[in-house]
Amino acid sequence: MAQSVIKSTGIYVPGEAIDNGRMMKLTGIEFDAVKHEAKLGIASRHIARLSGLKESSADFAEKAARAALEKAHVQPGEVGLFVVATDTPEYISPATGILLQGRLQGGEHESRAFDVGASCASFVTALDMVARLQVSDPGLRYALVVGVYNMPAYIRDGDSFGWSIFADGAGAVLLERVEEAERGQDNPHRAGYLEGVFRADGTQWDYVGVYAGGTKKPVTRELLEQGKYGLELLQRLPGDRNVKLWPPLVRRLLEKAKVPQSAVAHYFFTQINRSVIAQVMEILGEPMGKTTTVMEKYGYTGSACIPMALHEALGSGRVRKGDLVVLVASGAGLAVGASLLRL
Repeated sequence: MAQSVIKSTGIYVPGEAIDNGRMMKLTGIEFDAVKHEAKLGIASRHIARLSGLKESSADFAEKAARAALEKAHVQPGEVGLFVVATDTPEYISPATGILLQGRLQGGEHESRAFDVGASCASFVTALDMVARLQVSDPGLRYALVVGVYNMPAYIRDGDSFGWSIFADGAGAVLLERVEEAERGQDNPHRAGYLEGVFRADGTQWDYVGVYAGGTKKPVTRELLEQGKYGLELLQRLPGDRNVKLWPPLVRRLLEKAKVPQSAVAHYFFTQINRSVIAQVMEILGEPMGKTTTVMEKYGYTGSACIPMALHEALGSGRVRKGDLVVLVASGAGLAVGASLLRL
């Protein structure tokens, strides 16, 4: 039986780091930086728009993908599938995944390319889809899944909520299809992608999002004059939502995979609130040493934050090949997902 295994990872963030103090000076907003860092964990971030860089989602995706390919010594022409996981695409159409294919392969090629949009749960959703597709297709040796976030492009002037939290970045994983015989029956690294569990509730669409620009609310002069565009917070998100959602989702994932919680080496969560992650780990009965946070360096990078955290953990040695890891993500709308894989 074949498996879909992470062969390499890569990340990209634009420009120099911007700490909380400099963020307030650049944007004119004000917030309590001490409380912000203590609760959310966000101390710094990278934002192309504030760094004078004319870069956007496709640029971020390309640079993260190239980093993953170079690390694996795989040529772009060997990749058969390009998937960009994002809710901040380069354009409404064509898909950012198609642009990524063109940039990496330089023209027409026998490959597939598309986007997956499930808000900030886009990456875990895409990873599940691509891993299952790869296992079922003997001809799909390599696939790229790139989580990309460029929400600062949608933030309006004076929006203290948006500027204090959101940041730019991309995280890529290169998946390889490996036959069981190639890895050996007794190889502890053989498992690859194991299982996924997902929940959705589309009745919760009206909390936070980018509501203008689609078919429901095309951007018009009137809309711009009213300030009803870009990132909009229509109502406050329940502060304990992820605390309630994530622990049972993890337990359901492990139950479905028939894996004991004691076997899990590390957890990766959506990187929007460190205090929430701490509460979830306490509920699970796990020490904080078994999770990785990167919001202190990168701010909140939405669909990109989990592959970015995974890349950092691999690079630092916090996780290594053979480890069993859980990925958990929440996105507006509501979309929530959890994945189990062996690195």
